[in-house]
Amino acid sequence: MGVIKRLSACVREYKKAALQTPVFVIGEVIFEAIIPYTIAMLVNDIKAGCGIGRIFHYAWILLLMAFASLLFGYLAGMTCARASCGFAKNLRHDVFYQVQEFSFANIDKFSSASLVTRLTTDIQNIQMAFMMIIRMAIRAPLNLIFSFAMAFYMGGSMAVIFLIVIPILGLGLFGVAKVTMPLFRKGYPKYDALNESVEENIKGIRVVKSFVREDYETEKFHHASEDIREIFTKAERILALNGPLMQMCMYGVMVFVLSVGSKMIISTNGAALDIGQFSTLLTYSFQILSSLMMLSMMFVMMTFSAESAGRVCEVLNEKSTITNPENPVTAVEDGSIDFENVSFRYSSHSDRPVLEHIDLHIRSGETIGIIGGTGSAKSTLVQLIPRLYDVSEGSVKVGGKDVREYDLTVLRDSVAMVLQKNVLFSGTIAENIRWGDKNATDEEVKHVCMLAKADEFIERQPDGYDTYIEQGGTNVSGGQKQRLCIARALLKKPKILILDDSTSAVDTKTDAMIRKSMKEYIPSTTKIIIAQRTSSVEDADRVIVMDNGMIDAIGTSEELLKTNRIYQEVYYSQNKQGHEEIEASAEGKEVFA
Repeated sequence: MGVIKRLSACVREYKKAALQTPVFVIGEVIFEAIIPYTIAMLVNDIKAGCGIGRIFHYAWILLLMAFASLLFGYLAGMTCARASCGFAKNLRHDVFYQVQEFSFANIDKFSSASLVTRLTTDIQNIQMAFMMIIRMAIRAPLNLIFSFAMAFYMGGSMAVIFLIVIPILGLGLFGVAKVTMPLFRKGYPKYDALNESVEENIKGIRVVKSFVREDYETEKFHHASEDIREIFTKAERILALNGPLMQMCMYGVMVFVLSVGSKMIISTNGAALDIGQFSTLLTYSFQILSSLMMLSMMFVMMTFSAESAGRVCEVLNEKSTITNPENPVTAVEDGSIDFENVSFRYSSHSDRPVLEHIDLHIRSGETIGIIGGTGSAKSTLVQLIPRLYDVSEGSVKVGGKDVREYDLTVLRDSVAMVLQKNVLFSGTIAENIRWGDKNATDEEVKHVCMLAKADEFIERQPDGYDTYIEQGGTNVSGGQKQRLCIARALLKKPKILILDDSTSAVDTKTDAMIRKSMKEYIPSTTKIIIAQRTSSVEDADRVIVMDNGMIDAIGTSEELLKTNRIYQEVYYSQNKQGHEEIEASAEGKEVFA
Protein backbone atom coordinates (compact mmCIF):
# COMPACT_ATOMS: atom_id res chain seq x y z
CA MET A 1 0.00 0.00 0.00
CA GLY A 2 2.93 2.31 0.72
CA VAL A 3 4.26 1.73 -2.79
CA ILE A 4 0.84 2.42 -4.36
CA LYS A 5 0.40 5.59 -2.30
CA ARG A 6 3.86 6.85 -3.24
CA LEU A 7 3.42 6.18 -6.95
CA SER A 8 -0.12 7.60 -7.09
CA ALA A 9 1.31 10.96 -5.99
CA CYS A 10 2.97 11.16 -9.43
CA VAL A 11 -0.37 11.28 -11.29
CA ARG A 12 -0.86 14.97 -10.38
CA GLU A 13 -2.20 17.01 -13.34
CA TYR A 14 -3.27 13.82 -15.13
CA LYS A 15 -5.67 12.88 -12.34
CA LYS A 16 -8.67 14.08 -14.37
CA ALA A 17 -7.78 11.83 -17.32
CA ALA A 18 -7.11 8.94 -14.93
CA LEU A 19 -10.57 9.36 -13.35
CA GLN A 20 -12.35 9.84 -16.69
CA THR A 21 -10.98 6.55 -18.05
CA PRO A 22 -12.96 4.28 -15.67
CA VAL A 23 -16.12 6.31 -16.34
CA PHE A 24 -15.81 5.79 -20.10
CA VAL A 25 -14.92 2.12 -19.52
CA ILE A 26 -18.14 1.67 -17.49
CA GLY A 27 -20.16 3.13 -20.38
CA GLU A 28 -18.41 0.80 -22.83
CA VAL A 29 -19.06 -2.26 -20.63
CA ILE A 30 -22.76 -1.44 -20.05
CA PHE A 31 -23.49 -1.27 -23.77
CA GLU A 32 -21.46 -4.42 -24.43
CA ALA A 33 -23.51 -6.23 -21.78
CA ILE A 34 -26.87 -5.02 -23.13
CA ILE A 35 -26.19 -5.89 -26.79
CA PRO A 36 -26.42 -9.73 -26.37
CA TYR A 37 -29.65 -9.33 -24.38
CA THR A 38 -31.13 -7.21 -27.20
CA ILE A 39 -30.04 -9.83 -29.73
CA ALA A 40 -31.81 -12.52 -27.66
CA MET A 41 -35.02 -10.47 -27.75
CA LEU A 42 -34.64 -10.11 -31.53
CA VAL A 43 -34.15 -13.88 -31.95
CA ASN A 44 -37.26 -14.59 -29.87
CA ASP A 45 -39.32 -12.07 -31.87
CA ILE A 46 -38.13 -13.59 -35.16
CA LYS A 47 -39.04 -17.03 -33.80
CA ALA A 48 -42.51 -15.64 -32.94
CA GLY A 49 -42.89 -14.44 -36.56
CA CYS A 50 -42.28 -10.66 -36.35
CA GLY A 51 -42.20 -8.53 -39.51
CA ILE A 52 -39.34 -6.72 -41.23
CA GLY A 53 -40.25 -3.47 -39.50
CA ARG A 54 -39.59 -5.00 -36.09
CA ILE A 55 -36.28 -6.38 -37.30
CA PHE A 56 -35.21 -2.90 -38.53
CA HIS A 57 -36.30 -1.45 -35.20
CA TYR A 58 -33.90 -3.80 -33.39
CA ALA A 59 -31.20 -3.16 -36.03
CA TRP A 60 -31.21 0.59 -35.32
CA ILE A 61 -31.10 -0.01 -31.57
CA LEU A 62 -28.16 -2.42 -31.95
CA LEU A 63 -26.37 -0.01 -34.29
CA LEU A 64 -26.73 2.88 -31.82
CA MET A 65 -25.55 0.73 -28.91
CA ALA A 66 -22.58 -0.52 -30.92
CA PHE A 67 -21.67 3.07 -31.85
CA ALA A 68 -22.05 4.20 -28.23
CA SER A 69 -19.84 1.32 -27.05
CA LEU A 70 -17.26 2.21 -29.71
CA LEU A 71 -17.34 5.90 -28.72
CA PHE A 72 -16.88 5.13 -25.02
CA GLY A 73 -14.08 2.70 -25.89
CA TYR A 74 -12.33 5.35 -28.01
CA LEU A 75 -12.62 7.99 -25.28
CA ALA A 76 -11.36 5.50 -22.70
CA GLY A 77 -8.35 4.72 -24.91
CA MET A 78 -7.58 8.43 -25.37
CA THR A 79 -7.77 9.35 -21.70
CA CYS A 80 -5.93 6.18 -20.68
CA ALA A 81 -3.03 6.97 -23.02
CA ARG A 82 -2.87 10.55 -21.77
CA ALA A 83 -2.98 9.52 -18.10
CA SER A 84 -0.45 6.65 -18.36
CA CYS A 85 2.09 8.55 -20.46
CA GLY A 86 1.72 11.63 -18.25
CA PHE A 87 2.10 9.51 -15.12
CA ALA A 88 5.31 7.95 -16.51
CA LYS A 89 6.64 11.42 -17.40
CA ASN A 90 6.00 12.67 -13.86
CA LEU A 91 7.52 9.55 -12.35
CA ARG A 92 10.70 9.94 -14.41
CA HIS A 93 10.79 13.60 -13.44
CA ASP A 94 10.47 12.81 -9.73
CA VAL A 95 13.07 10.04 -9.80
CA PHE A 96 15.54 12.15 -11.78
CA TYR A 97 15.10 15.16 -9.50
CA GLN A 98 15.46 12.92 -6.47
CA VAL A 99 18.77 11.64 -7.84
CA GLN A 100 19.95 15.25 -8.28
CA GLU A 101 19.45 15.75 -4.54
CA PHE A 102 21.45 12.66 -3.64
CA SER A 103 24.81 12.92 -1.97
CA PHE A 104 27.75 10.92 -3.27
CA ALA A 105 27.02 8.38 -0.53
CA ASN A 106 23.47 7.85 -1.86
CA ILE A 107 24.70 7.41 -5.42
CA ASP A 108 27.37 4.96 -4.24
CA LYS A 109 24.60 2.94 -2.59
CA PHE A 110 22.59 2.45 -5.80
CA SER A 111 25.28 2.66 -8.53
CA SER A 112 24.78 4.66 -11.73
CA ALA A 113 23.85 1.56 -13.78
CA SER A 114 21.07 0.64 -11.35
CA LEU A 115 19.67 4.18 -11.42
CA VAL A 116 19.58 4.09 -15.24
CA THR A 117 17.67 0.78 -15.16
CA ARG A 118 15.15 2.19 -12.70
CA LEU A 119 14.63 5.32 -14.81
CA THR A 120 14.04 3.33 -17.99
CA THR A 121 13.02 -0.35 -17.81
CA ASP A 122 11.37 -0.19 -14.37
CA ILE A 123 9.33 2.93 -15.11
CA GLN A 124 8.21 1.48 -18.45
CA ASN A 125 6.93 -1.60 -16.60
CA ILE A 126 5.10 0.60 -14.09
CA GLN A 127 3.54 2.64 -16.92
CA MET A 128 2.13 -0.53 -18.48
CA ALA A 129 0.76 -1.64 -15.12
CA PHE A 130 -0.84 1.77 -14.50
CA MET A 131 -2.48 1.69 -17.94
CA MET A 132 -3.97 -1.70 -17.13
CA ILE A 133 -5.15 -0.56 -13.68
CA ILE A 134 -7.17 2.43 -14.90
CA ARG A 135 -8.65 0.63 -17.89
CA MET A 136 -8.39 -3.15 -17.92
CA ALA A 137 -8.69 -3.51 -14.12
CA ILE A 138 -12.04 -1.67 -14.37
CA ARG A 139 -13.22 -3.19 -17.62
CA ALA A 140 -12.52 -6.85 -16.86
CA PRO A 141 -14.23 -7.10 -13.42
CA LEU A 142 -17.22 -4.99 -14.52
CA ASN A 143 -17.62 -6.98 -17.71
CA LEU A 144 -17.35 -10.15 -15.62
CA ILE A 145 -20.01 -8.98 -13.14
CA PHE A 146 -22.43 -7.65 -15.78
CA SER A 147 -21.99 -10.69 -18.00
CA PHE A 148 -22.39 -13.10 -15.09
CA ALA A 149 -25.56 -11.30 -13.91
CA MET A 150 -27.03 -11.40 -17.41
CA ALA A 151 -25.95 -15.02 -17.89
CA PHE A 152 -27.66 -15.97 -14.61
CA TYR A 153 -30.74 -14.01 -15.67
CA MET A 154 -30.85 -15.68 -19.08
CA GLY A 155 -29.55 -19.14 -18.23
CA GLY A 156 -30.56 -19.63 -14.61
CA SER A 157 -28.83 -22.57 -12.93
CA MET A 158 -26.45 -23.04 -15.84
CA ALA A 159 -24.55 -19.95 -14.68
CA VAL A 160 -23.36 -21.95 -11.67
CA ILE A 161 -20.49 -23.23 -13.86
CA PHE A 162 -18.87 -19.79 -13.58
CA LEU A 163 -18.94 -19.99 -9.76
CA ILE A 164 -16.89 -23.17 -10.07
CA VAL A 165 -14.44 -21.95 -12.73
CA ILE A 166 -13.56 -18.54 -11.23
CA PRO A 167 -12.17 -19.87 -7.88
CA ILE A 168 -10.14 -22.52 -9.72
CA LEU A 169 -8.62 -19.84 -11.93
CA GLY A 170 -8.03 -17.52 -8.96
CA LEU A 171 -6.21 -20.18 -6.93
CA GLY A 172 -4.08 -21.10 -9.93
CA LEU A 173 -3.04 -17.48 -10.51
CA PHE A 174 -2.26 -17.00 -6.82
CA GLY A 175 0.04 -20.05 -6.88
CA VAL A 176 1.84 -18.75 -9.97
CA ALA A 177 2.40 -15.35 -8.33
CA LYS A 178 3.77 -16.90 -5.17
CA VAL A 179 6.45 -18.75 -7.14
CA THR A 180 7.37 -16.06 -9.70
CA MET A 181 7.61 -12.96 -7.47
CA PRO A 182 10.88 -14.08 -5.77
CA LEU A 183 12.34 -14.86 -9.21
CA PHE A 184 11.57 -11.37 -10.51
CA ARG A 185 13.01 -9.90 -7.30
CA LYS A 186 16.19 -11.84 -7.94
CA GLY A 187 16.28 -10.99 -11.66
CA TYR A 188 16.17 -7.19 -11.65
CA PRO A 189 19.58 -6.71 -9.98
CA LYS A 190 20.93 -8.77 -12.89
CA TYR A 191 19.65 -6.05 -15.22
CA ASP A 192 21.69 -3.56 -13.17
CA ALA A 193 24.80 -5.72 -13.63
CA LEU A 194 24.17 -5.97 -17.38
CA ASN A 195 23.77 -2.19 -17.72
CA GLU A 196 26.89 -1.66 -15.65
CA SER A 197 28.84 -3.96 -17.98
CA VAL A 198 27.60 -2.08 -21.06
CA GLU A 199 28.25 1.34 -19.50
CA GLU A 200 31.76 0.37 -18.43
CA ASN A 201 32.57 -1.11 -21.84
CA ILE A 202 31.37 1.92 -23.81
CA LYS A 203 33.17 4.40 -21.55
CA GLY A 204 36.40 2.42 -21.77
CA ILE A 205 36.11 1.29 -25.38
CA ARG A 206 39.46 2.86 -26.29
CA VAL A 207 41.19 0.91 -23.54
CA VAL A 208 39.37 -2.28 -24.55
CA LYS A 209 40.52 -1.94 -28.15
CA SER A 210 44.07 -0.88 -27.31
CA PHE A 211 44.52 -3.99 -25.14
CA VAL A 212 42.59 -6.19 -27.61
CA ARG A 213 40.18 -7.27 -24.88
CA GLU A 214 37.03 -7.42 -27.00
CA ASP A 215 36.72 -11.18 -26.47
CA TYR A 216 36.98 -10.79 -22.71
CA GLU A 217 34.35 -8.03 -22.64
CA THR A 218 32.07 -10.01 -24.94
CA GLU A 219 32.35 -13.03 -22.65
CA LYS A 220 31.62 -10.89 -19.58
CA PHE A 221 28.55 -9.44 -21.29
CA HIS A 222 27.47 -12.94 -22.34
CA HIS A 223 27.58 -14.17 -18.75
CA ALA A 224 25.55 -11.19 -17.49
CA SER A 225 23.02 -11.67 -20.28
CA GLU A 226 22.87 -15.43 -19.66
CA ASP A 227 22.12 -14.85 -15.96
CA ILE A 228 19.12 -12.71 -16.91
CA ARG A 229 17.94 -15.25 -19.49
CA GLU A 230 18.05 -18.12 -16.99
CA ILE A 231 16.12 -16.31 -14.26
CA PHE A 232 13.46 -14.77 -16.49
CA THR A 233 13.05 -17.94 -18.54
CA LYS A 234 12.32 -19.83 -15.36
CA ALA A 235 9.85 -17.16 -14.21
CA GLU A 236 8.10 -16.93 -17.58
CA ARG A 237 7.81 -20.71 -17.85
CA ILE A 238 5.77 -20.62 -14.67
CA LEU A 239 3.80 -17.58 -15.84
CA ALA A 240 3.07 -19.48 -19.07
CA LEU A 241 0.86 -21.81 -17.01
CA ASN A 242 -1.72 -18.98 -17.13
CA GLY A 243 -2.43 -19.85 -20.74
CA PRO A 244 -3.23 -23.56 -20.34
CA LEU A 245 -5.17 -22.85 -17.12
CA MET A 246 -7.18 -20.18 -18.92
CA GLN A 247 -7.81 -22.44 -21.91
CA MET A 248 -8.88 -25.31 -19.68
CA CYS A 249 -11.43 -23.12 -17.90
CA MET A 250 -12.66 -21.56 -21.12
CA TYR A 251 -13.19 -24.78 -23.01
CA GLY A 252 -14.64 -26.46 -19.93
CA VAL A 253 -17.30 -23.75 -19.75
CA MET A 254 -17.98 -23.98 -23.50
CA VAL A 255 -18.37 -27.77 -23.37
CA PHE A 256 -20.71 -27.46 -20.38
CA VAL A 257 -22.87 -24.74 -21.94
CA LEU A 258 -23.08 -26.44 -25.34
CA SER A 259 -23.82 -29.93 -24.02
CA VAL A 260 -26.14 -29.07 -21.12
CA GLY A 261 -27.83 -26.21 -23.00
CA SER A 262 -28.51 -28.30 -26.09
CA LYS A 263 -29.89 -31.13 -23.95
CA MET A 264 -32.22 -28.70 -22.11
CA ILE A 265 -33.56 -27.24 -25.37
CA ILE A 266 -34.23 -30.67 -26.88
CA SER A 267 -35.60 -32.35 -23.77
CA THR A 268 -37.96 -29.50 -22.80
CA ASN A 269 -38.76 -28.42 -26.36
CA GLY A 270 -37.55 -24.90 -25.51
CA ALA A 271 -39.61 -24.54 -22.36
CA ALA A 272 -36.66 -24.43 -19.92
CA LEU A 273 -34.23 -22.76 -22.36
CA ASP A 274 -35.06 -21.41 -25.80
CA ILE A 275 -32.80 -20.67 -28.77
CA GLY A 276 -32.55 -16.93 -27.97
CA GLN A 277 -31.51 -17.54 -24.38
CA PHE A 278 -29.04 -20.23 -25.47
CA SER A 279 -27.31 -17.98 -28.07
CA THR A 280 -27.16 -15.14 -25.53
CA LEU A 281 -25.76 -17.45 -22.88
CA LEU A 282 -23.00 -18.47 -25.30
CA THR A 283 -22.22 -14.80 -25.97
CA TYR A 284 -22.05 -14.01 -22.25
CA SER A 285 -19.87 -17.08 -21.77
CA PHE A 286 -17.39 -15.65 -24.27
CA GLN A 287 -17.51 -12.25 -22.54
CA ILE A 288 -16.94 -13.81 -19.12
CA LEU A 289 -14.04 -15.88 -20.39
CA SER A 290 -12.65 -12.83 -22.23
CA SER A 291 -12.78 -10.90 -18.95
CA LEU A 292 -10.98 -13.72 -17.20
CA MET A 293 -8.33 -13.66 -19.93
CA MET A 294 -7.90 -9.91 -19.41
CA LEU A 295 -7.54 -10.48 -15.68
CA SER A 296 -4.95 -13.15 -16.39
CA MET A 297 -2.94 -10.79 -18.63
CA MET A 298 -3.23 -8.02 -16.07
CA PHE A 299 -2.08 -10.39 -13.37
CA VAL A 300 1.04 -11.29 -15.38
CA MET A 301 1.86 -7.60 -15.91
CA MET A 302 1.24 -6.76 -12.26
CA THR A 303 3.47 -9.62 -11.16
CA PHE A 304 6.16 -8.46 -13.57
CA SER A 305 5.98 -4.80 -12.54
CA ALA A 306 5.56 -5.22 -8.76
CA GLU A 307 9.31 -5.53 -8.27
CA SER A 308 9.88 -2.55 -10.60
CA ALA A 309 7.51 -0.46 -8.48
CA GLY A 310 9.41 -1.39 -5.33
CA ARG A 311 12.76 -0.52 -6.90
CA VAL A 312 11.53 2.89 -8.10
CA CYS A 313 9.97 3.67 -4.72
CA GLU A 314 13.26 2.72 -3.10
CA VAL A 315 14.85 5.65 -4.96
CA LEU A 316 11.92 8.01 -4.28
CA ASN A 317 11.95 7.21 -0.56
CA GLU A 318 15.71 7.43 -0.19
CA LYS A 319 16.68 10.34 2.02
CA SER A 320 19.80 12.21 1.05
CA THR A 321 22.53 11.89 3.64
CA ILE A 322 23.23 15.59 3.08
CA THR A 323 20.41 18.10 3.54
CA ASN A 324 20.01 21.80 4.21
CA PRO A 325 19.73 22.92 7.85
CA GLU A 326 16.49 24.56 9.01
CA ASN A 327 17.92 28.09 9.03
CA PRO A 328 20.88 27.96 6.66
CA VAL A 329 23.62 30.53 6.35
CA THR A 330 23.19 32.22 2.97
CA ALA A 331 26.54 33.93 2.48
CA VAL A 332 30.14 32.70 2.52
CA GLU A 333 32.35 35.41 4.02
CA ASP A 334 35.68 34.32 2.56
CA GLY A 335 37.68 31.35 1.34
CA SER A 336 39.26 30.34 4.64
CA ILE A 337 39.09 26.59 5.41
CA ASP A 338 39.45 24.86 8.76
CA PHE A 339 39.60 21.09 9.36
CA GLU A 340 39.18 20.45 13.07
CA ASN A 341 39.99 16.89 14.20
CA VAL A 342 38.29 15.46 11.10
CA SER A 343 37.84 11.75 10.54
CA PHE A 344 35.82 10.24 7.70
CA ARG A 345 34.44 6.84 6.73
CA TYR A 346 32.59 6.07 3.53
CA SER A 347 30.50 3.57 5.46
CA SER A 348 29.72 3.11 9.13
CA HIS A 349 30.71 -0.53 8.66
CA SER A 350 34.25 0.31 7.54
CA ASP A 351 37.03 -1.18 9.66
CA ARG A 352 39.07 2.02 9.72
CA PRO A 353 38.55 5.62 8.62
CA VAL A 354 39.70 6.88 5.22
CA LEU A 355 40.76 10.17 6.86
CA GLU A 356 41.91 10.32 10.45
CA HIS A 357 42.69 13.18 12.87
CA ILE A 358 42.95 15.92 10.24
CA ASP A 359 43.76 19.34 11.72
CA LEU A 360 44.37 21.91 9.02
CA HIS A 361 43.86 25.68 8.78
CA ILE A 362 44.00 27.47 5.42
CA ARG A 363 43.83 31.26 5.16
CA SER A 364 41.63 32.92 2.56
CA GLY A 365 43.55 33.58 -0.67
CA GLU A 366 46.27 31.06 0.16
CA THR A 367 47.56 28.62 -2.46
CA ILE A 368 47.85 25.11 -1.03
CA GLY A 369 49.46 22.13 -2.74
CA ILE A 370 48.64 18.54 -1.79
CA ILE A 371 51.02 15.67 -2.56
CA GLY A 372 50.66 12.02 -1.65
CA GLY A 373 50.70 8.51 -2.99
CA THR A 374 47.76 6.71 -4.59
CA GLY A 375 45.12 5.95 -1.96
CA SER A 376 46.35 8.56 0.50
CA ALA A 377 42.84 10.18 0.51
CA LYS A 378 43.82 13.46 -1.17
CA SER A 379 40.59 13.63 -3.22
CA THR A 380 38.46 12.57 -0.26
CA LEU A 381 39.91 15.43 1.80
CA VAL A 382 38.86 18.15 -0.66
CA GLN A 383 35.43 16.60 -1.30
CA LEU A 384 34.51 17.43 2.29
CA ILE A 385 34.91 21.18 1.59
CA PRO A 386 31.82 21.61 -0.69
CA ARG A 387 30.05 18.98 1.45
CA LEU A 388 29.91 16.27 -1.18
CA TYR A 389 30.37 14.00 1.84
CA ASP A 390 29.83 14.78 5.52
CA VAL A 391 32.55 14.18 8.06
CA SER A 392 32.20 11.22 10.42
CA GLU A 393 33.90 13.11 13.26
CA GLY A 394 35.01 16.68 13.79
CA SER A 395 34.07 19.59 11.55
CA VAL A 396 35.00 21.36 8.33
CA LYS A 397 34.58 25.14 8.31
CA VAL A 398 34.49 27.51 5.35
CA GLY A 399 34.53 31.24 6.00
CA GLY A 400 34.48 30.50 9.73
CA LYS A 401 31.21 28.53 9.58
CA ASP A 402 30.68 24.78 9.70
CA VAL A 403 29.80 23.64 6.17
CA ARG A 404 26.72 21.88 7.64
CA GLU A 405 25.31 25.31 8.55
CA TYR A 406 25.31 26.63 4.97
CA ASP A 407 22.63 26.44 2.34
CA LEU A 408 24.01 23.77 -0.01
CA THR A 409 23.58 25.87 -3.16
CA VAL A 410 25.31 28.86 -1.57
CA LEU A 411 28.21 26.74 -0.34
CA ARG A 412 28.75 24.89 -3.61
CA ASP A 413 28.43 28.10 -5.63
CA SER A 414 31.38 29.39 -3.63
CA VAL A 415 33.53 26.35 -4.40
CA ALA A 416 34.67 25.34 -7.89
CA MET A 417 36.13 21.88 -8.42
CA VAL A 418 37.99 20.46 -11.37
CA LEU A 419 37.78 16.78 -10.54
CA GLN A 420 40.30 14.07 -11.23
CA LYS A 421 37.91 12.58 -13.81
CA ASN A 422 37.10 15.57 -16.00
CA VAL A 423 33.59 15.52 -17.43
CA LEU A 424 32.28 17.45 -20.42
CA PHE A 425 28.68 17.30 -21.56
CA SER A 426 27.08 17.04 -24.99
CA GLY A 427 26.91 20.53 -26.46
CA THR A 428 29.18 23.25 -27.79
CA ILE A 429 32.42 24.35 -26.16
CA ALA A 430 30.78 27.66 -25.16
CA GLU A 431 27.84 25.84 -23.57
CA ASN A 432 30.22 23.67 -21.55
CA ILE A 433 32.22 26.68 -20.35
CA ARG A 434 28.99 28.48 -19.33
CA TRP A 435 28.36 25.80 -16.72
CA GLY A 436 30.52 28.12 -14.61
CA ASP A 437 28.19 31.07 -15.26
CA LYS A 438 25.17 30.65 -17.53
CA ASN A 439 24.91 34.43 -18.01
CA ALA A 440 28.55 34.96 -19.05
CA THR A 441 29.20 37.01 -22.18
CA ASP A 442 31.17 35.68 -25.16
CA GLU A 443 34.10 37.89 -24.13
CA GLU A 444 34.15 36.40 -20.60
CA VAL A 445 34.06 32.88 -22.04
CA LYS A 446 36.99 33.66 -24.35
CA HIS A 447 38.93 35.32 -21.52
CA VAL A 448 38.80 32.31 -19.17
CA CYS A 449 39.71 30.01 -22.06
CA MET A 450 42.73 32.20 -22.70
CA LEU A 451 43.70 31.99 -19.00
CA ALA A 452 43.37 28.18 -19.10
CA LYS A 453 45.38 28.07 -22.34
CA ALA A 454 42.43 26.46 -24.10
CA ASP A 455 42.00 29.24 -26.66
CA GLU A 456 44.89 27.89 -28.76
CA PHE A 457 43.14 24.68 -29.83
CA ILE A 458 39.62 26.16 -29.78
CA GLU A 459 40.49 28.77 -32.39
CA ARG A 460 41.97 26.06 -34.62
CA GLN A 461 38.59 24.36 -34.77
CA PRO A 462 36.45 25.19 -37.84
CA ASP A 463 33.50 26.21 -35.64
CA GLY A 464 35.56 27.78 -32.87
CA TYR A 465 33.59 28.10 -29.64
CA ASP A 466 30.56 26.56 -31.38
CA THR A 467 32.46 23.28 -31.89
CA TYR A 468 30.25 20.43 -30.70
CA ILE A 469 31.56 18.29 -27.85
CA GLU A 470 30.50 14.66 -28.06
CA GLN A 471 29.12 12.85 -25.02
CA GLY A 472 31.86 12.57 -22.41
CA GLY A 473 34.20 14.78 -24.47
CA THR A 474 35.41 11.89 -26.60
CA ASN A 475 36.36 14.19 -29.52
CA VAL A 476 38.94 16.19 -27.52
CA SER A 477 42.20 15.02 -25.99
CA GLY A 478 42.82 14.57 -22.27
CA GLY A 479 44.82 17.80 -22.01
CA GLN A 480 42.22 19.77 -23.97
CA LYS A 481 39.47 18.40 -21.76
CA GLN A 482 41.38 19.44 -18.63
CA ARG A 483 41.91 22.97 -19.89
CA LEU A 484 38.23 23.36 -20.78
CA CYS A 485 37.25 22.18 -17.29
CA ILE A 486 39.68 24.65 -15.71
CA ALA A 487 38.21 27.46 -17.83
CA ARG A 488 34.73 26.44 -16.69
CA ALA A 489 35.83 26.63 -13.05
CA LEU A 490 37.53 30.02 -13.51
CA LEU A 491 34.35 31.48 -15.02
CA LYS A 492 32.61 30.74 -11.73
CA LYS A 493 34.95 33.16 -9.89
CA PRO A 494 34.71 31.10 -6.71
CA LYS A 495 35.99 31.84 -3.24
CA ILE A 496 37.67 28.41 -3.25
CA LEU A 497 39.13 26.70 -6.32
CA ILE A 498 40.09 23.01 -6.09
CA LEU A 499 42.18 21.41 -8.84
CA ASP A 500 42.25 17.66 -8.28
CA ASP A 501 45.17 16.46 -10.42
CA SER A 502 43.59 18.46 -13.21
CA THR A 503 46.76 19.40 -15.12
CA SER A 504 48.25 15.90 -15.30
CA ALA A 505 47.66 15.72 -19.07
CA VAL A 506 49.29 19.07 -19.93
CA ASP A 507 53.02 19.76 -20.19
CA THR A 508 54.88 21.46 -17.35
CA LYS A 509 55.24 24.75 -19.26
CA THR A 510 51.49 25.02 -19.88
CA ASP A 511 50.86 23.95 -16.28
CA ALA A 512 53.02 26.81 -15.01
CA MET A 513 51.31 29.31 -17.33
CA ILE A 514 47.86 28.21 -16.08
CA ARG A 515 48.91 28.60 -12.45
CA LYS A 516 50.31 32.05 -13.18
CA SER A 517 47.04 33.08 -14.89
CA MET A 518 44.99 31.87 -11.94
CA LYS A 519 47.15 33.79 -9.48
CA GLU A 520 46.63 37.01 -11.44
CA TYR A 521 42.93 36.49 -12.31
CA ILE A 522 41.62 35.36 -8.90
CA PRO A 523 44.23 36.54 -6.36
CA SER A 524 41.80 36.49 -3.41
CA THR A 525 40.52 32.99 -4.17
CA THR A 526 41.82 30.14 -2.04
CA LYS A 527 43.46 27.66 -4.42
CA ILE A 528 44.01 24.00 -3.55
CA ILE A 529 46.11 22.06 -6.06
CA ILE A 530 46.29 18.27 -5.80
CA ALA A 531 49.11 17.05 -7.98
CA GLN A 532 51.44 14.16 -8.67
CA ARG A 533 54.17 16.48 -9.97
CA THR A 534 56.12 18.51 -7.45
CA SER A 535 56.57 21.21 -10.12
CA SER A 536 52.81 21.87 -9.92
CA VAL A 537 53.01 22.80 -6.23
CA GLU A 538 56.50 24.24 -5.89
CA ASP A 539 55.29 27.85 -5.86
CA ALA A 540 52.38 27.14 -3.44
CA ASP A 541 52.31 29.01 -0.13
CA ARG A 542 52.27 25.66 1.65
CA VAL A 543 52.35 22.02 0.60
CA ILE A 544 50.51 19.27 2.47
CA VAL A 545 51.96 15.75 2.29
CA MET A 546 49.29 13.07 2.74
CA ASP A 547 50.04 9.48 3.72
CA ASN A 548 47.53 6.74 4.46
CA GLY A 549 44.67 9.14 5.25
CA MET A 550 46.69 11.41 7.55
CA ILE A 551 48.74 14.57 7.17
CA ASP A 552 52.39 13.56 7.21
CA ALA A 553 53.87 17.06 6.91
CA ILE A 554 53.06 20.69 6.04
CA GLY A 555 55.51 23.31 4.79
CA THR A 556 56.87 25.09 1.76
CA SER A 557 58.35 23.07 -1.08
CA GLU A 558 61.87 24.04 0.03
CA GLU A 559 61.22 23.07 3.66
CA LEU A 560 59.75 19.70 2.75
CA LEU A 561 62.60 19.00 0.38
CA LYS A 562 64.93 19.18 3.35
CA THR A 563 62.80 17.50 6.00
CA ASN A 564 60.17 15.15 4.56
CA ARG A 565 61.14 11.77 3.13
CA ILE A 566 57.91 11.25 1.11
CA TYR A 567 58.29 14.63 -0.60
CA GLN A 568 61.97 13.95 -1.24
CA GLU A 569 61.24 10.60 -2.88
CA VAL A 570 58.62 12.15 -5.17
CA TYR A 571 60.83 15.11 -6.03
CA TYR A 572 64.01 13.17 -6.74
CA SER A 573 62.22 10.44 -8.73
CA GLN A 574 60.72 13.12 -10.98
CA ASN A 575 63.99 15.03 -11.27
CA LYS A 576 66.10 11.91 -11.87
CA GLN A 577 68.16 12.26 -8.72
CA GLY A 578 69.84 9.26 -7.18
CA HIS A 579 68.76 7.25 -4.18
CA GLU A 580 72.01 8.21 -2.45
CA GLU A 581 70.92 11.82 -2.32
CA ILE A 582 67.65 10.85 -0.59
CA GLU A 583 69.62 8.91 1.98
CA ALA A 584 72.04 11.78 2.45
CA SER A 585 69.18 14.21 2.99
CA ALA A 586 67.54 11.88 5.50
CA GLU A 587 70.83 11.81 7.46
CA GLY A 588 70.96 15.59 7.50
CA LYS A 589 73.80 15.93 4.98
CA GLU A 590 73.99 18.76 2.47
CA VAL A 591 72.41 17.77 -0.81
CA PHE A 592 72.92 20.98 -2.75
CA ALA A 593 75.96 23.10 -2.84
